[in-house]
Amino acid sequence: MADTRAAVVAGASGFVGREIVEALRADGYQIRRIGRTEHVNWDDPAALAAAVDGAELLINLAGKSVNCRYTDVNRNEILRSRVDTTRALRHAVAAAENPPSLWVNASTATIYRHEEQRPNDEASGIVGEGFSVDVAREWEREFFAGELPRTRRVALRMAIVLGDGPAPDLLRRLARWGLGGPQIDSPWFPHRRYRGIGAHPTGPTRSSWHRTRGRQKFSWIHIDDVIGAVRFLGEHEEIEGAANLASPEPTDNRTLMRALRRKAGMPIGLTAWRWMLEPAMWVLRTEPELVLKSRWVVPGVLGSAGYVFRRPHLEDAI
Repeated sequence: MADTRAAVVAGASGFVGREIVEALRADGYQIRRIGRTEHVNWDDPAALAAAVDGAELLINLAGKSVNCRYTDVNRNEILRSRVDTTRALRHAVAAAENPPSLWVNASTATIYRHEEQRPNDEASGIVGEGFSVDVAREWEREFFAGELPRTRRVALRMAIVLGDGPAPDLLRRLARWGLGGPQIDSPWFPHRRYRGIGAHPTGPTRSSWHRTRGRQKFSWIHIDDVIGAVRFLGEHEEIEGAANLASPEPTDNRTLMRALRRKAGMPIGLTAWRWMLEPAMWVLRTEPELVLKSRWVVPGVLGSAGYVFRRPHLEDAI
């Protein structure tokens, strides 16, 4: 491929961003990075427009990590960091003389409801309610707003990404320490951290729980297939709109933790009930929702278009 091909990557400093940048460079792209610590930052609309002008591909992964406590400050920043950066890029693409032909924007498979009955694909999946769902909804609403006739847009509804990232690393450490049993939801004092947010907040104001017994679904995708899906989307101009980035073989929490224990060589794993998780997650400054919500997501769009997953099996991915 010619060295003059350019790809713009926003939010490239995270686990997924670093891997995508490395893959794009291997494909012959010149990389233009946007971020708080990059040469092009979010406070310069003219520089943003210049960065995307003439690029073939735009990838936006910017947004505050959800691996934190959902305090009011963090809740607002999680939403703002996604919506405002996406809006800034949309204005930049609209202003560019030669806009990118493809813009893929991060989203999340958490947009679907807590699901224990059937898998959610893009056509028939049921959008949920509450804080995390509202963030995803507002994020995608901003992404698809307005007219960009020369730019195809795809929202990447990513499941948990397996690889050398922070979420898998936490689960691996739990397994090595003998704490890699199932995480089980149970009654707990109601709180307001998961209440809706944005212009049209959804869901109850107080938290609830589900009797999953550790069988909450765990949808995931390996980082190799995130990269493969991005390449595939570039080759398939018929794909636009939302696309689930998830393995066609989702598992559940019990099976996941059992596989992690085998990999770690740890024969035991203590079961963690919610009354144990709540104080532990407070100490770790993260949220039990990340392991207790049942995410059952399948890749309808990618599957129908013929994408072949490199790592569809959990054991291989781990």
